[in-house]
Amino acid sequence: MLRIYSFFVALFLTTLLTAQVQSPSEFLGYEIGTQFSRHADVVRYFEHVAENSDLVTYQTYGKTNERRPLTYAVITTTTNHNNLENIRKANLEQTGIASGNSGTADKAIVWLSYNVHGNEASSTEASMATLYELVTTKKDWLENTVVIIDPCVNPDGRDRYANWFNQVASTPYDPAQVAAEHDEPWPGGRPNHYLFDLNRDWAWASQVESQQRLKVYNKWMPHVHVDFHEQGINSPYYFAPAAEPFNEIITDWQQEFQVEIGKNHARYFDKEGWLFFTGESFDLLYPSYGDTYPMFMGAIGMTYEQAGHGRAGLGIDTDQGFELTLVDRVAHHKTTGLSTIEISSANAGKLNTQFKDYFNTSGLKYKSYVLSGNLDNLKELATLLDRHEIKYGFSSNGKASGFSYTSNGQGSMSYDMAMVVSTNQPKGKMVKALLEPDAKLSTPLTYDITAWSLPHAYGLNAVASTSLVTANAADPFTTNNSNLNANAAGYIAKWNSLEDAKLLAALLKEGIKVRFTEKPFANNGISYERGSLVITKSDNKGRTDFNEVVNTLSRKHNRILNATNTSFSTSGPDFGSSSMKLINPPKIALLKGEGTSSLSYGATWYFFEQTLGYPATSIDTGNLGRVDLEEFDVLVMPSGWYGSVLNDSTLDKVKDFVRGGGKVIAIANAVGSFAGKSGFNLKRNSNSSDDDDTSSDDNLIPYAERENASTTNFITGSIFKTKVDPTHPMAFGYDDTYYSLKLGSNSYSYLDKGFNVSYIPEEVTNVAGFAGDNAKAKLSKSLIFGEERMGRGSVIYMVDDPLFRAFWHNGKLFFANAIFLTNNGKYSL
Repeated sequence: MLRIYSFFVALFLTTLLTAQVQSPSEFLGYEIGTQFSRHADVVRYFEHVAENSDLVTYQTYGKTNERRPLTYAVITTTTNHNNLENIRKANLEQTGIASGNSGTADKAIVWLSYNVHGNEASSTEASMATLYELVTTKKDWLENTVVIIDPCVNPDGRDRYANWFNQVASTPYDPAQVAAEHDEPWPGGRPNHYLFDLNRDWAWASQVESQQRLKVYNKWMPHVHVDFHEQGINSPYYFAPAAEPFNEIITDWQQEFQVEIGKNHARYFDKEGWLFFTGESFDLLYPSYGDTYPMFMGAIGMTYEQAGHGRAGLGIDTDQGFELTLVDRVAHHKTTGLSTIEISSANAGKLNTQFKDYFNTSGLKYKSYVLSGNLDNLKELATLLDRHEIKYGFSSNGKASGFSYTSNGQGSMSYDMAMVVSTNQPKGKMVKALLEPDAKLSTPLTYDITAWSLPHAYGLNAVASTSLVTANAADPFTTNNSNLNANAAGYIAKWNSLEDAKLLAALLKEGIKVRFTEKPFANNGISYERGSLVITKSDNKGRTDFNEVVNTLSRKHNRILNATNTSFSTSGPDFGSSSMKLINPPKIALLKGEGTSSLSYGATWYFFEQTLGYPATSIDTGNLGRVDLEEFDVLVMPSGWYGSVLNDSTLDKVKDFVRGGGKVIAIANAVGSFAGKSGFNLKRNSNSSDDDDTSSDDNLIPYAERENASTTNFITGSIFKTKVDPTHPMAFGYDDTYYSLKLGSNSYSYLDKGFNVSYIPEEVTNVAGFAGDNAKAKLSKSLIFGEERMGRGSVIYMVDDPLFRAFWHNGKLFFANAIFLTNNGKYSL
């Protein structure tokens, strides 16, 4: 009798609480879809629902760069909420990620992520409508389902868009495509604060949003994950199943259940007369998307794409003759979100069974990936693996055989110390995806880059072994606990990693004068390579706090400095030699705005502020003609299209700046701005195949085959082996080989007058990713990084972007070298 009474009391209280929950429209004071809600209002609504429904808990998991909260709601029944920790643990235990016996894993866990691209803003509006439906009319689905809703993955980008639109939109809104409210200004709301595309950052986790979200994701490991997006205004709705190519670690079940989910969506869309498409455009190869990353973690990962994007506003006239409204867009996203929960609930048992099976890694070819090389680079890789909670160990004094990343074939590697990342762990399939030598492609027509192998990205020697390699050595990463010698004549630091550049940047900011050596030398029996830093008392005579500052900064950056009592070298140049050059603390200008790639600018801005910790002044491209460049030492041009920016007058101004001792660093597409221009040595590469008259043959290719045929001219994010001149200051810290991530087929000839620092020789070696035959042929004898002297200054060409998405770690020292060491002679004592 008491049980029955308790049941009805609980039912009464639940009904009472539900009755107090307001709809989004009631709470906000406007119909959802008739305004763009600011992020703070979205947070307030989720807080309201959590306060008035015992089906919802709402938490903050972090903050953005602009201090907006990152949040998520957990929605399930009261009974499940009371057992939520056991449900979560049981899910991890069935995969082997956690140990214990918390109970049977039988609940479906569905995670819905909204608004990763800030100006694809309909999805956050839909998140509120979806939440309300779940706690009012769809509660039955929650009996065996836990739903996680992240209402806005990118609050900074969303508010950038929503605030702009709310400022400029007409009342009532204007649906004409030419109206100002459909012309979002640079850089747009798509990226986050640092202008990163967060939907490409899941695996690399360079941004605070990604890093904090992964902690929660790893805590839950959902069975289904949906990433809500928008596309062009003339496309209908896209949902799963996805397009090829599929990464080979994706299972048949994952593909099959995507089809079942798509069929369930289609029922609702057909009923309403809404158009959609499936199986096109959005593939599952690149591991860093909001659909692929969950796939590689065993979930059913999906992208849903609604027509609209930042251009659509509250309503826009499409080319197809109808008006697309925000109300429509919200309705579509709400429908697929609820449909996903419905079919997941109906298949909760199967989802758990297949999810558990995914974590069986016994069938993987490679059992261990063995990596050796620079300890700083290994430590950076370890930091990344830690973010994904991937296990690794270390092995000492050994030899590994298998696929050699260095020789791009079978080989072996001897090592004193190596990191071992094995696939006999629950996340072994993600290990394969991140570390595999070359992802298999069923078609070269992909949505993103086709190569990302982390051994090359981190500049490490590696072997993929079919045998399990024992890893029982101690952690090799050391901590600098040494005290510096107050009586020393100076200190010497190695130069072979980005961590060394961070120390240099910190010293220069503190006003400590630093030299670097252009030649190898030995001091006190220790040998030092080119680029090594020399910090002397003589150069810093006025600094009574010299030892204290150097000691503090070396500890902060965990750098070992060797004290020396003499500036006399046992071989090579002494400290006073002209080969020991004082480093000018450069004043840096960084171009932004129209003409620049917002993503490239953002990655460069992020590098200076968050990675290197050295100031750069951002200058709008529209002001370049008016800025006094003599106030700066370096002008950095991110990738972009500078045709309208570098007119004759502005180009002459840039030339004068360089001739006077300034330095221009042009990245990726910015390099093309100087090709063939008067006064510059840079020329686009030509290839004999370009001169052949094949247009008539091309015109005989059938229409349906043209797209595939055109791939012979494509390079879609592929890794190439390059030669390096390690005696040039831009290459200090490198050996004679560098693996470069090439994003396109742009090709430039060797510099006739200048320094070819990194280049592709006559024989082109494509070690991973897709590159069409014509595109590869065009790369023969082509420049990657080079320096051209002009007067007292330099123009530095970086054909491949070393800062791309902040994940190609091994390229970052090239950029630091270009800033600090290359032709850096304007120092006055």
